[in-house]
Amino acid sequence: MKRERRAFLIWRYVTFFLLISFVVTCSFLLFLDSMQLDPALIRRNAAVTFGNIGMLSAFCCLSEWLIRKLTVDKPIRLIREATRRMTGGDLTARVDTSQFRVFSDDFNGIANDFNVMAEELCNTGALRTDFIANVSHELKTPLTVIRNYAALLKSDGVNEDQRLEYAQGIDRAAQRMTGLITNILKLNKLENQQISPQVQEYDLTEQVAECLIGFEETLTRKDIELICEMDERIPITADPELLTLVWNNLLSNAVKFTPSGGRITVSVYPDGEWAAVSVADTGCGISRETARHIFDKFYQGDASHATEGNGLGLALVRRVVDLTGGEVTVQSEVGKGSAFTVRVKRSAA
Repeated sequence: MKRERRAFLIWRYVTFFLLISFVVTCSFLLFLDSMQLDPALIRRNAAVTFGNIGMLSAFCCLSEWLIRKLTVDKPIRLIREATRRMTGGDLTARVDTSQFRVFSDDFNGIANDFNVMAEELCNTGALRTDFIANVSHELKTPLTVIRNYAALLKSDGVNEDQRLEYAQGIDRAAQRMTGLITNILKLNKLENQQISPQVQEYDLTEQVAECLIGFEETLTRKDIELICEMDERIPITADPELLTLVWNNLLSNAVKFTPSGGRITVSVYPDGEWAAVSVADTGCGISRETARHIFDKFYQGDASHATEGNGLGLALVRRVVDLTGGEVTVQSEVGKGSAFTVRVKRSAA
């Protein structure tokens, strides 16, 4: 590396020397042709001029080297050092742009892009860690339940009622595991765009009403009042299967977090060129901090995981709504409930 750098400096010096010599020689020739000068004087001054050209070349070479050192070499070195740290597994590596000198606007842009990339990698690493931790927790809980009930089934003196109860416990735990794995696979396919929406025109009001029928028994059992405010017919053009996933997840969350004697309000109405579906409940509500992460994978406001769920439902909702070109928002207040609103494009007709 040092030999290459030395060769580069020599090449730069020779380049400057030849360039300055050419300019000076041409200038002198233009004037000397019209002047009668003593050849001896010319020879003496030629030696001095040659020396001046050498010193001027050295000065230009040194100046160019110094400028390059400050404005090019140093930013490149800082960026390479940060890159080596990043490839070595240090995701905290950043490029300190405050050490850049003037004329380094391009390198500032490269460094800022690198820092943004590093920040995204940090977030991805944190998400991966959370993903593994949450999946492990969500799988471990039903597996523990299954093992415990299986052990009880093998014990002596189990009557028919107990056997049925334990078998139902195993079935519920297995269903929870199945739901988790199914949601993971669905979300993975949606994020990797392996699912292409099968678009068709249909009535949104009718679709939401059909989804509500599936929750009728649970609403009755929990004594939850259901208020429906729906326009008679709102045609939209979308994938009905994917949007059914959205309504079922929102309704399931509303039922899950609304206590007995509470109220759920489902509204379907036109909103300009959009069709809006709102699911509001009088449940526990969520904090402002939780609302910022509510659509992240495996994020649950209840860090203890005491509430049944796996934190994938709303991530699926967000991904499906994004695929359909719509938007989803949430308004909530702790202790008063939450309201999720989804907007999708109405049919042109």
